[in-house]
Amino acid sequence: MSGSDAGVLRIGNCSGFYGDRLAAMRQMLEGSADGHGLDVLTGDYLAELTMLILGKDTMKDPALGYARTFVRQAEDCLGLALERGVRIVANAGGLNPAGLADRLREVAQGLGLDAAVAHVEGDDLRDRASELGFEGALTANAYLGGFGIARALEQGADVVVTGRVTDASLVVGPGIAHFGWTPTSYDALAGAVVAGHVLECGTQATGGNFSGFRSLRHDGSPLGFPLAELSSDGSCVVTKQDGTGGAVTVDTVTAQLVYEIQTTRYLGPDVTTELDSIALEQVGEDRVAITGVRGQAPPEQLKVCVNELGGFRNSLELVLTGLDIEEKAEWVRAQLTPSLTAETVSWTRTALPGPNADTEEGASCLLRCTVMDPRPEPVAKAFTGPAVELALASYPGFTMTAPPGPPTPYGVYRPAYVPRDAVAHTVVHADGSREVVADPTDFGTHEPDAGRRPSPYPAPADSLNRRMPLGTFVHARSGDKGGDANLGLWVAHDDSGKYDARVTWLAKLITPKKVRELVPEAADLEVEVFVLPNLGAVNVLIHGLLGQGVAASTRFDPQAKGLGEWVRSRTVHIQEKLL
Repeated sequence: MSGSDAGVLRIGNCSGFYGDRLAAMRQMLEGSADGHGLDVLTGDYLAELTMLILGKDTMKDPALGYARTFVRQAEDCLGLALERGVRIVANAGGLNPAGLADRLREVAQGLGLDAAVAHVEGDDLRDRASELGFEGALTANAYLGGFGIARALEQGADVVVTGRVTDASLVVGPGIAHFGWTPTSYDALAGAVVAGHVLECGTQATGGNFSGFRSLRHDGSPLGFPLAELSSDGSCVVTKQDGTGGAVTVDTVTAQLVYEIQTTRYLGPDVTTELDSIALEQVGEDRVAITGVRGQAPPEQLKVCVNELGGFRNSLELVLTGLDIEEKAEWVRAQLTPSLTAETVSWTRTALPGPNADTEEGASCLLRCTVMDPRPEPVAKAFTGPAVELALASYPGFTMTAPPGPPTPYGVYRPAYVPRDAVAHTVVHADGSREVVADPTDFGTHEPDAGRRPSPYPAPADSLNRRMPLGTFVHARSGDKGGDANLGLWVAHDDSGKYDARVTWLAKLITPKKVRELVPEAADLEVEVFVLPNLGAVNVLIHGLLGQGVAASTRFDPQAKGLGEWVRSRTVHIQEKLL
């Protein structure tokens, strides 16, 4: 591969999930930053939940299983990418990368284009599920690294589509191909992993889902997708195209760096990245340099995403209005409970309305009932029928937000691990030849609690305090890791001159005990806190908050997307000198 600037490989992103902005691929190909174009355009279409969705697609039609929106983007943009010499690397192959590659060849032929399309496979373990301990799995996919992508690019592929590689591998692979990194180029590989982690969720690195959104331009223009100027040592500059919305700052980049990580050791198939080694610096408008990243040998096993069909679920929402809300809720629950035969029954209620509300909606709250069962019958008419029959026989003002619907199937996610020799990481080149990618030979041993915050850690003094929201100067980003919730908290960069003192305060404040106070739902759950001093951050893992994962969770926010904003709104004691 040859970059637009010797020593720099410009890699952009045009998708952070299956369903992201369709026009982004063309926008990234047509746009520019600092007068230069892209060398590689990546797209991330997969997540744990997406694999479940694609698995259900294959139950209907085995020829499916890939991100069909990617085909639409290719129909629109493949000619432009070839014209501009931009390679496309995407994990849109999902459960059927070979099928997607064939479909892309059809698209190219129909457009009269000569495109070399390769794909990476070997991650799909469904045909060996019972042997490997995943009996009954709807999907079972090992997370592959970037060396297969690199081999495809080195052999001249214009487009590389993959199954379940790690999200960061979409950047690591092009870096390997361009710079010639070897399996023991740990620091460079780790730097590329960090660059890939920043890019993988698209506009989350340029201001999307950012708790400091008020500092961004609000002119209605779409947020720009990020790109990284990757160097041979793995360092990079994160930026975006000129004239696009949003911003690239140390805080927006930090927001993505702390998203859905776990300990300070980020385990990947190619390298273990030391997240506490990352250094960030604002080096220009919409330009953040990432340097100093260190890596270690990767773990000996590969992680596997396993999705299983868990059963069926249904829910209804009752509206409670006006006075005597708690008594109304108690009565209808007492009426419905004897009829509920589902294995799992969950009740939740939104906050009580304030007094003398000037709208009916403001005088109301919602009472939700969610039921789950291995069989559909207990969550079908056996559940909805008794609720409907209460329409004229329960609390005053009885109504629902919508008529009850039929039950829907749900899936259960769980992580698993397999030896590397159980997976054949395979590249199918554009000419149809097949190549198995060799496994690394050196592996690291990583303590599961590496990087955990020191304990005991003295709590901040309570003298001269004010009780204020944690978000007064602390940003947050949260999300799901299976059934666990991930919460990243870090000190905002501003001109107060108090950054270092605030970082020390935050590191002392956020303990497992304090997290349980801020998140009462976690009172009986395991909580881990990891300090990332270079980022002015702490990362929190709340184990089991999301039950069996997003598809099976009955929680109000099943992916913990709003958890960080809730925690920022919680009040804590802040020393006067920090304000």
